[in-house]
Amino acid sequence: MTDRTDFAAVEAELATRGFTRMAFELDKIESLLDLLGSPQRAYPSIHLTGTNGKTTTARMIDSLLRAFGLHTGRYTSPHLETVRERIALDGEPVDEARFTATYREIAPLARLVDERAAEPLTYFDLTTALAFATFADAPVDVAVVEVGLGGAEDATNVLQAGVCVLTPVGLDHTEWLGDTIQDIALAKAGIIHRGATVICAAQEDEAAEPILQRCAEVGATVAREGAEFGVLGRAVAVGGQVLTLQGLGGVYDDVFIPLHGAHQAQNAAVALAAVEAFLGAGTKRQLDVEAVREGFATASSPGRLERVRNAPTILLDGAHNPHGMSATVTALQEEFAFSKLVAVVGVLADKDAARLLELLEPVVDQVVVTRNSSPRAMSTEELAELAADVFGPERVEVAEEMPDAIETAVAMAEEDVPGELSGVGVLVTGSVVTVADARRLLKR
Repeated sequence: MTDRTDFAAVEAELATRGFTRMAFELDKIESLLDLLGSPQRAYPSIHLTGTNGKTTTARMIDSLLRAFGLHTGRYTSPHLETVRERIALDGEPVDEARFTATYREIAPLARLVDERAAEPLTYFDLTTALAFATFADAPVDVAVVEVGLGGAEDATNVLQAGVCVLTPVGLDHTEWLGDTIQDIALAKAGIIHRGATVICAAQEDEAAEPILQRCAEVGATVAREGAEFGVLGRAVAVGGQVLTLQGLGGVYDDVFIPLHGAHQAQNAAVALAAVEAFLGAGTKRQLDVEAVREGFATASSPGRLERVRNAPTILLDGAHNPHGMSATVTALQEEFAFSKLVAVVGVLADKDAARLLELLEPVVDQVVVTRNSSPRAMSTEELAELAADVFGPERVEVAEEMPDAIETAVAMAEEDVPGELSGVGVLVTGSVVTVADARRLLKR
């Protein structure tokens, strides 16, 4: 077989484990990694959890570390186009040949673990093992690893990382993590192990309490946004924003990031503090400012207010919970000047779709509801009913398929707009899956 067909066969084999199946048991992933020789112990790690901002912060950390000359491995999820995006070496997704070869080495051992267990390893278990083995084989100087869901019982929580990062915690995945922010924060704080350095974004009091309690229990050192580090200033710039950041070791000014929104400035402050902690900077030592600027300038975050077309502007944003959508709406209000904006919205059935629509309504003229490709997607009938309650029926259109939804939204955006189309836009949002579906069509 060619590399392409061999990789396709591996993708299909992985998919049989159930792309969305969840089983929070560390015993199986620990058994598999033991059989592999504990590859996760071959390099130091930075481990990230939180409700929103994890992937972007991980990508920023990765970019900063590479600016300091380190070889990096990065593990994030979910992916937009290919599972290879989850496992990056020096900022680039692993190639098909490497992914396939590593999978072929792991698969027989995974089947052995499956035979001994009541339930087989999950899709996420396998990609986690693949990532850790890939990083050890490369080898990398440091791994930047994002949890899949929660923290304490997540498959990545075999790392016991020296540096742990907590982005803002909010209500999401309540069926798995608990009904309160305190419960969710408690689950996420489980990635903090004895002696770790913890970089913590600003949190609601309800989330901060269990995080700080966990730090005290295991003797972890904590640096908090607003106390030890933070954003001192930000100004909108062409293609992004310019920041002044208070780091653990000093002030870093004239830092450009090619990303929009105050939430991305916060992510940058968290990322910088994490890299300072990892590299040993602190009250007596500041990192090289030029390297920091270089690292941030080359950072990217696909699917986060990502511009994929002009005239009309088409933005893709994976906001899928109220906390994330609130940040997106604020960024749209502060940094974009649309005279007309149409949203394409597709959400998963277990999300708070009504609240997402309520947050969008003040900044969106019309909405096209659609269904994304996930088997967990909310039906267009249910979503249209919710949208009509929020927007009024006259502002809502329905399109069952993504190509039709985008075409309808573009036509609506351009309707009754004379001349220049630079002030009109289309926002595709509501789910990472929705963004992935649109991205495959629009990035060709």
